[in-house]
Formats: sequence, structure tokens, C-alpha cells
Amino acid sequence: MPAARRALARARALVAPGELAGLLRDPALRLLEAGCAGAAVFEQAHIDGAGYLDTRELEAAPLFNKVDDAALLRVLLAHGVRHDTTVVVYSRNPLAAARAAHLMLYAGVTDVRMLDGGFAAWGAAGLPGVAGPAAVALAATDFGAPFPGRPDYLTGMAQARAMQARPDCALVSIRTWNEYTGATSGYSYIEARGEIPGALWGRAGREGDVNSMSHFQHPDGRMLDGAAIEALWRAGGIHRASHNAFYCGTGWRASLAFFYAWVMGWERISVYDGGWYEWSTDPGNPIAINPAAPPRCGTPVPSGLAPSAPHPSPTSA
Repeated sequence: MPAARRALARARALVAPGELAGLLRDPALRLLEAGCAGAAVFEQAHIDGAGYLDTRELEAAPLFNKVDDAALLRVLLAHGVRHDTTVVVYSRNPLAAARAAHLMLYAGVTDVRMLDGGFAAWGAAGLPGVAGPAAVALAATDFGAPFPGRPDYLTGMAQARAMQARPDCALVSIRTWNEYTGATSGYSYIEARGEIPGALWGRAGREGDVNSMSHFQHPDGRMLDGAAIEALWRAGGIHRASHNAFYCGTGWRASLAFFYAWVMGWERISVYDGGWYEWSTDPGNPIAINPAAPPRCGTPVPSGLAPSAPHPSPTSA
């Protein structure tokens, strides 16, 4: 394991392809590919032994927030996941795996891991894929522990409002600079532009691409060194001692920021699930338009506004 990985507080939760190949020898391991309406692509090629978890099982319209706890529990049990199951999730778009991983941690699954770089990293390592239907696990009859086990990992809108007045808390926007300054909403289905007042800019990725987390990843999709991510956040006023509630448009980018913070050992963290979509639809919530000054972390302001990329799904944000 590289030294940078060993430095992570929860290093084993970020799995390299070669490590996963070894883990697959354990028959008790539950391997899940997460995706949105991607079962057909999964059946063309996937990691042998993987089940398929459609993120539409985890989210509810119209805002694509987490389903209620009873429904989430049913989904996990149906996929053979108890609190003490070792689960490895991966995806074509790493945000889908992060969304699933965060909700499993919220549920109280104690050993959740994610394939670093996703399915692309598996292929790049020369490891084979197989075609065919998903592996079906024996459904679990009970979770085996109180549910949810970590409700503090999820923040609702009322809590987000309360956090604005607390000096030991921060709402952290995992959105692009143009979204943060109100130049664009970032989404074809979100009209409102702007930001939650007082939110800190936690960075995201390429302008116009709500599936990009390039500020946190190597070009091949692997996580940057934790020290590099922490330095970016620290320069933006984001510190591990605070309670940091990450949010984006509807939860996917925020879930990956949460997961990276979690493997880095940040303890007071959560995802504000409703994010900008929920916040901006409530007329009682104030909206800020942040000045388009250069980012404090040293990255130049984009020279032009890139058009919002079409979403592969309404939840892929």
C-alpha cells in the first residue's frame, strides 16, 4: 500500500483493484456495483460476483433525497447487507458508489469500502470483467443492530438552518465555482442560482459537469492524497474540528466529499441530503449571490461559463 494511502485514518476503506481481487476470495464479502438505471450496461461487463444496486432504490422523488429509513432498511436487507457485513461498492461513475457508501455508513454498516477509481480502475489494472446477470445474495432477515446506526451522518434542512448560526459548524458547498457564485445553477432541472448564505466553497470539479470531482482526484479517478485535499479545504476555511455538512445539488458530489473526509479521519461530518435543490425550492430560505472574486485556494476563476452538461440521470449530481 502506498505511503499516502497508509496515512489515511481508514485506509482499508479505499480499496485498490489488486486488493479487491484478493478480497473476492472471501465468500462472506458483499460486492455491489451502484448505478442509476444501468443494469443493462452492468450485464455487458462487471466484476465477477457483483450484485447490482440501483440508486433509484435509495432516493425518492421529487428532490432525490434519501428514502425513508424503513425503505432503506428493506433495500439493504434485500441485498444481504447487515450491520456486520463487509461491503465493497464500486461504480462506473464514482459518485454513485459514494452515494451508496454514505447511506450504508448512515445506516450503521460498520465495514464499508469503495473501489478507488471505480470500474475503470479495475479494467486499467488488467483485471477481467464478466457478462451476465447480477449475483443475487441471500436476503438478510434482520440488520442485527439499531437502525440507523449513525443518524449524525445525515443533516436535514432544519439542521442546516440551525448550523448557520453556530460558530463550530460549517455548510460546505461541493459545487463548482460558477455554481457557488450564482453564475449558473449547474442543473437543467434547477432554476434557482445562488448559494446558501454563509456556506464555504468546498470545491468540486470541471465547470459544467456535475459528475466531475476533479479537484479531489487524479485524472484516472483515484483519490488525491488526503493531505492535498485537507490543504485545499483548510485554505478555504474548512477545518476538521468543525461540524462540516457537505452538500451539492442533490447529494452525489457531497457524498464523495463525505467519504473522502471519512477515510481521512474527519469525525464531525455529515451530508446535507437536500442540498441546493431542496434549499432553493423553499421560499422561506434566503439565497446569497457570492462575489466572483478569485477562489481563496489559488485556482483561477474560470474565464468563461461552460454550459451545464446533460445529466445521465436526474440523481447524478
